Amino acid sequence: MNTDKEIIEAVADGERKGQSLMVGRYGQQVFAMIVRQVGNAMDAEELTQDTFLRAFSHIGSYDPSRASLGTWLCRIAYRLTLDFLKRRRPLIVSIEDTEVLQTDLSEEQLAAELSTGSEERIRQLELLMDDLPPDERLLLTLYYFENRPLDECAFIMDATAHALANRLYRIRRKLFKQLQKI
Repeated sequence: MNTDKEIIEAVADGERKGQSLMVGRYGQQVFAMIVRQVGNAMDAEELTQDTFLRAFSHIGSYDPSRASLGTWLCRIAYRLTLDFLKRRRPLIVSIEDTEVLQTDLSEEQLAAELSTGSEERIRQLELLMDDLPPDERLLLTLYYFENRPLDECAFIMDATAHALANRLYRIRRKLFKQLQKI
């Protein structure tokens, strides 16, 4: 039972070995994505378990032509984590979030400003990310920290790649504006 297909078949047949292999192969990936968002290992472990329980019970809906098994599991984890974060922290939209940036920056200017690489800038960005809404934090995590291509992010987040590219631009613009105030 080495391939994902064999694991999926074993899980569909209710075999514990298939479930163990799936968790062994993808558990760390799912946990890492979740713990970056919730910041608490115990909550992340619980959400990781919930992810696999949901995957086991819905394995019949997995379509390998749409995404890899790991990406499908991350989609489940994304939805569970987003629900958890929304329950835990109420959505607060500041007036600054609704303002339009006065100067329209190009993609290259934003990238240059946000990726200086200095230790101080990285700490500032991490603090600012903590204040973003959960769905924006998850998008940044998937795209920048896990280096997932936009089409995978789109599958996980149930959106189009074009829409996510636009959201990434708006998020970077918002972070840039907040960095200017620091």
